[in-house]
Amino acid sequence: MTHVITQPAPSSVGPRSKRAWRATLIGWSFILPNFVGFALFTLIPMLAAFALAFLDWDSYSTPEWVGLKNFQRLLSDENFHVALRNTLFYAAGHIPLTLIVALGLAMVLNRKIRGVQFFRTAAFFPYITSLVAVAVVWNMLFNPTAGPINQALEAIGVAHPPRWVASTDWAMPAVIVTSVWRDMGYYMVLYLAGLQTIPNEYYEAARVDGANAWQRFWGVTLPCLRPTTFFVLVMLTIQSFKVLDLIVVMTDGGPGRSTLVLAQLVYREGITEGHFGYSSAIALVLFVIVLTVTVVQFRLNERRSA
Repeated sequence: MTHVITQPAPSSVGPRSKRAWRATLIGWSFILPNFVGFALFTLIPMLAAFALAFLDWDSYSTPEWVGLKNFQRLLSDENFHVALRNTLFYAAGHIPLTLIVALGLAMVLNRKIRGVQFFRTAAFFPYITSLVAVAVVWNMLFNPTAGPINQALEAIGVAHPPRWVASTDWAMPAVIVTSVWRDMGYYMVLYLAGLQTIPNEYYEAARVDGANAWQRFWGVTLPCLRPTTFFVLVMLTIQSFKVLDLIVVMTDGGPGRSTLVLAQLVYREGITEGHFGYSSAIALVLFVIVLTVTVVQFRLNERRSA
């Protein structure tokens, strides 16, 4: 009697494929909780805001399609023009000042000096301090009559010091100074990390060639810090254009409209006035501005790196 031994049919999913599927499922299990939160609280609201920009809706009535009317309204809205100018002015002051101060602090605190850890911590501490506390303290410092800043200015001979947050001309500079003080520590840490990756051999070679400290800074430090500077510049740009919290606590957009910015106008039109369609249109314009500036920064960085 002949016995026929039949081979089992090959499985459509081999061991390697099973391992790949298992690795994929494990990866998704780690990603999914964070992605669900991102989708619910960021992605879906962002897409809804884009859709609302073309609608007229007050959260009570039925949304009505208005097309580009919300964007046409922007062209004649004086509040939008003022907020746009103020946002650009804030960004033009906050970005370079924070970058320069953070780099200077990093250069000083990158040296081997006594108590350097304490000074690094002290410089970073404002960034993790309560924003309300920061705003209240700096409003006291900028008090036009009893503030220490104006008292110091009067002591050195300034007869009529600025009224700071009580002045339409000086309120925004006061906010910029406060925001630079608060943010400098965070970007100082980024620059410290970049400085510590520069090989010491580069500086030794520059010294051998006769370069002084200023020449070493321009010829060695800045070129080696280009990736860090680019990252800091992009982050500062995004942060500056969407500034809201500090201005709301310090000045609430005043005096008058001297510190009204686009992010605050979005809040006022949407949450306070109930014009969610128009508010979303302003938010969309702000998004396009930030995206355009960021893309330009990336293009310029690619050209310099080429």
